[in-house]
Amino acid sequence: MGKKRRSLILVSLILGLCFVFLASHGISQQKPIIAKGCSLPGCHTAKTGELWGNVKTVSGKAEMLQIDTGALWTVKFDENTKLKNWNQPINKLPKEKEIAISYVEKNGELYATLINVKLPVVVDPSKVIKVDEIKKIYDEKSALIIDCRPAGRYNEGHIPGAIHIWFAEFDKHIDKLPKDKNAPIIYYCQGPT
Repeated sequence: MGKKRRSLILVSLILGLCFVFLASHGISQQKPIIAKGCSLPGCHTAKTGELWGNVKTVSGKAEMLQIDTGALWTVKFDENTKLKNWNQPINKLPKEKEIAISYVEKNGELYATLINVKLPVVVDPSKVIKVDEIKKIYDEKSALIIDCRPAGRYNEGHIPGAIHIWFAEFDKHIDKLPKDKNAPIIYYCQGPT
């Protein structure tokens, strides 16, 4: 075997070992620990040992749940897991409910110590528009209507004529807003969360 070939095999072996080492230590691909919508300015900051996102699945029998932070995380729970702002069993958490999980890692698996369920936001009544008012504005086409829910929700159904600007990417779509700063805009989502 030639000297070049041996050098190439040695370099390949070293790179392969480096990759295995990095992958086994989680360095090769870091998953987000906080959903994009939770980390907007003035919102939340996740710390080590926390996950912020939305419930994807819950299994009471398997005592595990999946949380979507932009990546799926599987977290186990048990009778010692504390619940905050939720008075039902963990397996009754609805899909897409916003939660924060504090966890510990044991034997390569995550175990929830606390599941904090986001309370609905209290909206100032002066900021709420009534259905008959929005119907009139819609019929007269006197305002831009923006649906700020995630794309999947928008695609499931939206107010006809509404444009889609997901709230977590609002700054990327300023060009879609009226040039007239006094033009009315109706901005809607899935409701107080």
